[in-house]
Amino acid sequence: MTTRNRKPEDLRSARWFAPDDLRGFGHRSRIMQMGYAPEDWVGRPVIAIINTWSDINPCHAHFKQRVEDVKRGVFQAGGFPIELPAISLSENFVKPTTMLYRNMLAMDTEELIRSHPVDGVVLMGGCDKTTPGLLLGATSANLPSIYIPAGPMLRGNWKGKTLGSGSDAWKYWDERRAGNITKEDWVEVEGGIARSHGHCMTMGTASTMTAIAEAVGMTLPGASSIPAPDVNHIRMCAEAGRRAVEMVWEDLTPSKIQTRPAYENAIAVAMAMGCSTNAVIHLIAMARRAGHDVGLDDFEIASRKVPVIANVRPSGAAYLMEDFYFAGGLPALMTRIRCHLHLDCLTVTGRTLGENIARAEVYNDDVIRTVDNAIYEEGALAVLKGNLAPDGCVMKPSACEPRLRQHSGPALVFDDYPSMKAAIDDDNLEVTADHILVLRNAGPQGGPGMPEWGMLPIPKKLVKQGVRDMLRLSDARMSGTSYGACILHVSPEAHVGGPLALVRTGDIITVDIPARRITLEVSDEELEMRRALLPERKPRFERGYGWMFSKHIRQAHEGCDFDFLETSHGGPVAEPDIF
Repeated sequence: MTTRNRKPEDLRSARWFAPDDLRGFGHRSRIMQMGYAPEDWVGRPVIAIINTWSDINPCHAHFKQRVEDVKRGVFQAGGFPIELPAISLSENFVKPTTMLYRNMLAMDTEELIRSHPVDGVVLMGGCDKTTPGLLLGATSANLPSIYIPAGPMLRGNWKGKTLGSGSDAWKYWDERRAGNITKEDWVEVEGGIARSHGHCMTMGTASTMTAIAEAVGMTLPGASSIPAPDVNHIRMCAEAGRRAVEMVWEDLTPSKIQTRPAYENAIAVAMAMGCSTNAVIHLIAMARRAGHDVGLDDFEIASRKVPVIANVRPSGAAYLMEDFYFAGGLPALMTRIRCHLHLDCLTVTGRTLGENIARAEVYNDDVIRTVDNAIYEEGALAVLKGNLAPDGCVMKPSACEPRLRQHSGPALVFDDYPSMKAAIDDDNLEVTADHILVLRNAGPQGGPGMPEWGMLPIPKKLVKQGVRDMLRLSDARMSGTSYGACILHVSPEAHVGGPLALVRTGDIITVDIPARRITLEVSDEELEMRRALLPERKPRFERGYGWMFSKHIRQAHEGCDFDFLETSHGGPVAEPDIF
């Protein structure tokens, strides 16, 4: 039985429905117009279910049914559910990138909560940008909120081989470019790599961010690991609906859960999971919305302490998220890095993280390794700084060839994605495996929206020679399902005059991951001469959301949030006036 810290008359929704005046009449009569009676809402918490389902979002294809399970749970606990659709950011189809619209979803979520007669919130997401977008908005709104992850899809299959989202797409595309598989083989891979609804089942951005939501304390224990088609996912949705009602009575808000120690837990878990590089941007934005000045240094501290122990592609070689779930899931992994976690952090269950994982067990020591038998001895990510990235850049050394962790080589520079794409398959391209491919003008402003272009293709002539990894450098992002020696999020970006804009083909770049350094071997005097020659940049947008984006987007090391949405611009949403 939940502890009631509030009375029915304290409910926020009562401000709409309780007053015996003309405005209250309008609210009651219109909800009765939809077939509801006072018994549906009087004295009951109204729970908003913010659903990011759409007909073109395969990660969320099951949400059309799952929302009914959430509603069932809300009804069971004595609440009144209302479904509020939000913008659906389908990673596979939205161009130029869903990252351009993450903050739009955050604003959509915040304003849906602000403007409607709701007491608590269930957030339904999972596809890459939906998790941070929904949580950013709910954090700013600060009503009792619980997150439902979409869950990973089932493992793929082709000719008896296990396929993993993204990771094997890149792998077999290179094999096709090298002439090792046929077009017919490729079509079979297309049909076998995604066998069910749900998000990517590798440790891509989707699985990373849902794990982070759980580590922060915003999901039910184990929720982030459940495969989307598993019946336990249905049960979890109903339980989340029930729990949302209890959280309203307890007045358990995100601000009580999302403490700085909770975000330190999330960073530690991300490192142990072999997380997506995108975790850096989203976690920084989320923590800052919660009022905590988390930055790249926090990731670097965790990276030196917490090893990668999840043997899940692309950092691991063998397994996928379905295997991870059956090995015990995220609660089990957290038991193995217990010494790096703040176990007293409160979660949406009303219990601490330590209480939530007390009974968790690891059932397969090869899927979830021990710290002494880690996949990679340090955390998944490394933060590099130097004259080429004074505000930092990010790399995933756990997913690259060891020989490239200390390397110097000449730059081969591309100013935009089309020119890179046109050149990369040219057999006459002057490039060796020692070159460092550079793509610039692909950051938050330059992309626009910082697209996932950072995993530059290996030049075709090198693929034919058997090369499968080389250093690549960009102010773009890359898919969390990607792998290889890709250095990303170079900040400040080239489009705003960052040092990346000054690099020329042939310049020597030195990368030293153990020392966390990246250096452009060009004198300061020469760089200043080049800076004077930089052309003036024109705005990417003249109107609409894009114009607002260009005016207010922060750089990658700041989380790419809008400046006017940061905590310094105010705390929880102001309540609308009810007349």
